[in-house]
Amino acid sequence: MSKLNPSAKKALAIIRNYQGPKIRIMEVCGTHTHEIFRLGIRSILPDAIELISGPGCPVCVTPVSFIDEAILLAKKGVRIFTFGDLVRVPGTDGSLADARSRGARVNIVYSPLDAVSYAKDHPEEEIAFLAVGFETTTPISCLAVKRAAALGLQNFSLLTANKTMPAAYLAMSKYTDAYLYPGHVCAITGTKLPSELTKQGISGVVTGFTISELLTALAVIIEKTQQKKPFFVNCYPRVVREEGNPAACALIRHYMEPCDSEWRGLGLLKNSGLQLREAFTRFDARRRYALPALHGHANPACRCGEILQGLKKPADCPLFGRTCTPEHPVGACMVSHEGACSAYYLYDGRQAFTKQK
Repeated sequence: MSKLNPSAKKALAIIRNYQGPKIRIMEVCGTHTHEIFRLGIRSILPDAIELISGPGCPVCVTPVSFIDEAILLAKKGVRIFTFGDLVRVPGTDGSLADARSRGARVNIVYSPLDAVSYAKDHPEEEIAFLAVGFETTTPISCLAVKRAAALGLQNFSLLTANKTMPAAYLAMSKYTDAYLYPGHVCAITGTKLPSELTKQGISGVVTGFTISELLTALAVIIEKTQQKKPFFVNCYPRVVREEGNPAACALIRHYMEPCDSEWRGLGLLKNSGLQLREAFTRFDARRRYALPALHGHANPACRCGEILQGLKKPADCPLFGRTCTPEHPVGACMVSHEGACSAYYLYDGRQAFTKQK
């Protein structure tokens, strides 16, 4: 680990010397959770500073019913294209990996554009891409629809579970004193929303992923919290701008519109999802294949829902590290490399912080 710069050293001193009231800080981004563990930052926090994990992992918050829909599509003979993490998330009766072992056609790709290319080259096959993600990855799904339309494809569709963060911020605000806002999402959406949330008493900072950026963000939260009024600070100005990424936002608005969406742990949140607009419903897998409404059922012993709200830590789950491991996940939070359970299992919360001179 490289030496800390002067501003990071100052931030580290503020954190270590804090002796005030308890502050609960929610990491909305799963990458923040993993980096804070990897860098050993948790081990230097005073007892009054508690970091809790929120629903910053799109795979984690995707409901069981979505996996059930994907498996049903595969049973109908549709070739499924998806990001790798989603393959191992359990549905009501198994995962997509289980379905693949029984003959379902499931392809792992890095981009929905790969699915479009396959559909173009294989017009005899029906292709569906599982569009999961927040504002960061939604634009590329929209680009896939744009390309499929330009190519005149008749065999490509999206099964959408895209979500937006505003409703989730409101739903979780009672569980935290301040957010570590996700840097990648804010790079797309800008700083207007978190700034406006201060009017509703919601505080937070957006930050990056280096040790200096994370220490600075935590120190800012500590100092701002003492002022007893809501705040927002952009601690990631090298990437996050006030206006965000207007082109990406315009692309989302053109192809998609808000809809109510189910979040694992948070339930149905109004206007928190995105679906294809009427002009593009020919690319909507639910309509194309007349999928019925499904109501999935997770393992009742799994505590992913409470972990995603910050109500429990992964170790509080009776399955954690026993029947639920990265090799044999029971819950979505153990599957994704951004999941809280995955981070706690990997780092175990005991690694020492490397002292800096």
